[in-house]
Amino acid sequence: MKKQLSIGIQGFDKLRTEDYYYIDKSGLIADLLTNNSEVTLITRPRRFGKTLAMSMLANFFDIRKDSRTIFEGLEISKNTALCDEWMNQYPTLFLSFKDVDGLTFSSACDMLVYTISDLYQQHLYLLESDSVNDYDKEIMHHIAERKATVSEIKQSLVLLTKALASYYAKPVILLLDEYDVPIAKASSNGYYDQMLEIIKGMLSTSLKDNAALRFAVITGCLRIAKESIFTGTNNFVSDTITDCRLNEYFGFTQKDVE
Repeated sequence: MKKQLSIGIQGFDKLRTEDYYYIDKSGLIADLLTNNSEVTLITRPRRFGKTLAMSMLANFFDIRKDSRTIFEGLEISKNTALCDEWMNQYPTLFLSFKDVDGLTFSSACDMLVYTISDLYQQHLYLLESDSVNDYDKEIMHHIAERKATVSEIKQSLVLLTKALASYYAKPVILLLDEYDVPIAKASSNGYYDQMLEIIKGMLSTSLKDNAALRFAVITGCLRIAKESIFTGTNNFVSDTITDCRLNEYFGFTQKDVE
């Protein structure tokens, strides 16, 4: 039987388990690990496969998964030493800001609270752990209930990474997709400064001097350079469409098309 064409499917595990066509981009994993950057920002236009790539990374690293089957036969599976060291060995947070939108700051902030709450609800087991202190549990419970304040949202990612690192006794891998959507939408609707303050707070606290972070990969369409949103981030690497290092992993090369 012919394989199915994947139209709009962005989940790596679904592509692999349901036998859709998939052009092997798993070499991205080894490239990111070899580069050894603490934070990698990848910017590409829409429809270049950024979300699919992030889904692949999440499936590869997440300690809660067993991904041997879905990576079988791909390029990365031939590097057995790397797979033994990294595959499903680290607590991993995969978060997308694609839905953080609104005509007003209030409605967009509500969507951000909902998005962060959904992430927290995936890790409610932390609330039962003795490795997380009671004060942090109280804030985490508040965030999971979608009652977070602006200050709690700013601290939400660093709080969750530290809780996960304590629980698993391993640093956390953070994957943040479409990081620029809230700020781009805010710029279009007149609440840019308010949204920038929150997003900048979230990123600076979670990416800068965070001992609980192993590394982070961030994707988006835009490099928000004007406001220096990544100021102070250690070992930061930016890869845009004009760079050549990661280009083979986003979009299709001529060889891919043939």
